[in-house]
Amino acid sequence: MKITLDISYYPLQDNYIGPIDSFIDNLRKNGIDVEVSKMSTSMVGDYDQLMGLLKEAMGEFLEKHPSVFNIKLTNYVA
Repeated sequence: MKITLDISYYPLQDNYIGPIDSFIDNLRKNGIDVEVSKMSTSMVGDYDQLMGLLKEAMGEFLEKHPSVFNIKLTNYVA
């Protein structure tokens, strides 16, 4: 099943730009089409693939930084 997913990442630290850029780079290296805007990052793809990618990517950053992730997903793909 195809989904559209929006994610916002908020590292809870003074130097937050580096972890955000690294998180987005991690998403891109997996061959997923990633669209970055000012408030969130959007991806479209297979549900299992995107959720597996998020589990791995978020886990890595949760271990490194105090973090907040805000995620929206829908099964409507325009």
